[in-house]
Amino acid sequence: MTDLNVGDKAPDFTLPRNGSGEISLSSLSGKAVVLYFYPKDDTSGCTAQAIDFSAMGAEFEAANAVVIGVSPDSVKSHDKFAAKHSLTVMLASDEERQVLEAYGVWKEKSMYGKKYMGVERTTYLVSPDGKIAQIWNKVKVPSHAQIVLDAIKAL
Repeated sequence: MTDLNVGDKAPDFTLPRNGSGEISLSSLSGKAVVLYFYPKDDTSGCTAQAIDFSAMGAEFEAANAVVIGVSPDSVKSHDKFAAKHSLTVMLASDEERQVLEAYGVWKEKSMYGKKYMGVERTTYLVSPDGKIAQIWNKVKVPSHAQIVLDAIKAL
């Protein structure tokens, strides 16, 4: 697991994405990139978060920003999730968990006294020069997309 901090160079990656194809961080140089890591497609919090980011897609685009949701779900799962909820946000599949681990979001969690490994809901804002501009740990979904957009506008 990596401890990343504001000011660090964001780890590059290339992952398969919903709608076919791949997305890589290096291909987005010159844009602000919102990397939001979430546990699972089609669960209540993850759905609300994806809908919020999708609803504000035009505002992120106007701010020269790209939003990418990353989870360990498959591309097939992402495609179903996006179609079911009319999502416009890009969803990247990290089934091997390499990016999740590089960003330090694959962690031991606990529910009802049982411990297990999973994604801790975390958002990274990567500035146009490829450095980490802000990190939100243990994200609470309500109003999060607006908070991130405000941070982009302040860059």
